[in-house]
This record gives sequence, structure tokens and C-alpha cells, in this order.
Amino acid sequence: MLQIRKANERGNGSFDWLESYHTFSFANYYDPKHIHFSHLRVINEDFIAPNHGFGKHPHDNMEILTYVLSGRVAHEDSMGNKTEVNAGEFQIMSAGTGIFHSEVNPSSDETLHLYQIWIIPNQKGVTPRYSQDKFTPKEGATLILSPNAENGSFNIYQDMKLWRYQYPTAKTEQVTLNTNRSYWLQVVKGNVKVNGIELTTSDALGIRQEDLLEIYAQNNVEFLLFDLV
Repeated sequence: MLQIRKANERGNGSFDWLESYHTFSFANYYDPKHIHFSHLRVINEDFIAPNHGFGKHPHDNMEILTYVLSGRVAHEDSMGNKTEVNAGEFQIMSAGTGIFHSEVNPSSDETLHLYQIWIIPNQKGVTPRYSQDKFTPKEGATLILSPNAENGSFNIYQDMKLWRYQYPTAKTEQVTLNTNRSYWLQVVKGNVKVNGIELTTSDALGIRQEDLLEIYAQNNVEFLLFDLV
């Protein structure tokens, strides 16, 4: 079963300094058909104006992943971290027992473009933690999240994995799936056919009870594939 989520059908949470698109219900956007997908609770695509951002605010018991596509993030949190996350880097936080953090675009002239992703954890009350890394780009799959931090990936408190796929123009590939699990495919950039369905930048596909994905990259393409229960 394939569920298409077109980019132009997402919720719009934009205002003066923020252009934001919500895949699932978030803040003032509510759609009973799109509240979450398995343990995947939030996928927000944000464009943040120079010298603006999200001031210090609290979270608890949530796995929070940020993927910076262009620009940079000035990050500060109650764990004592104060750093910048640059384009191409991922940042992961386990909010656990509770954190405060801020995420701001420190540039005076460059828009910050990122994905903010929330995953509901399978353990509550864990000690908060923070990590960031830039995974080397490569053709094919790169493991970003896993329960046991496999192959240099980030640890995630959930029975799930996140893979980043990158393919050149005209590449054809097959990705084997487990029919007992659910998958969410989020196109980051490019045009790709998945089982004959044409998807473009920021489109997504919910996948259940499928055993194979037939991938055809119509141009240079990147997508995230969440392997979920």
C-alpha cells in the first residue's frame, strides 16, 4: 500500500521570518488524516530568514533530528552545548527528562533551509543527549539512525532506522523491504520514480505491506527512507 503525500498538500505554518511546511499535524495545523506515521511524529521543512530563529524553548521525551540543507544553525541548549550545524550536517537530540534549546540562523544574508524531524521514543525519562555529524555523501544508502548506533550512525531510542539515499541521473535500483514494517520515503531533492509513482523535491510516500521499491532517478536525487514498526 502506497500513500502519496505531495509537497503542495502539506500544512503551511509560515509567517514573517519563517516559511514552514508541515507533513503531519503541528502547531496550528491539524489534519486528522495526517497526525503521524508509525512513530514518525513531525517532518517540518523550514526556511528561516537571516538573524531569526527559534528562541530557547522546552522539550521532553522526544527524539529530535535536524538536517541542514543550506545555511547554518546556531545551536544552544541546557546541556551546555553551544555550536553551529552547517549545511550537510545532521543533529540529534534526545529530550528525555527535559531540555531547553534554541536554533537560530546566525547569518545576516543567507536563508537557512532545514528539515526538523521528531520521532516518538520507546523509552521515557532518558538522560538528555546531543550529537551532530556530517555523513560522507556517497551513491546508495547511508545509515543515519539506528537503535544500536550501527556503522557510525546516531543512536535512536526507537525500533527504527533512517537511511539517506543518493543516486545520480538515470540510476535504477531496487530496495528490498520487510512487509511487516512500515516505511516513509521523503524526497529531499530531485525527481524520482518509486514503483512507477513520480515524486519530486519535498514529496513523500508512506509505504506499508510492500516487499520491494523500484527506484529510478530522473536526475540527481536524494531521499530519506524511515524504516518503522
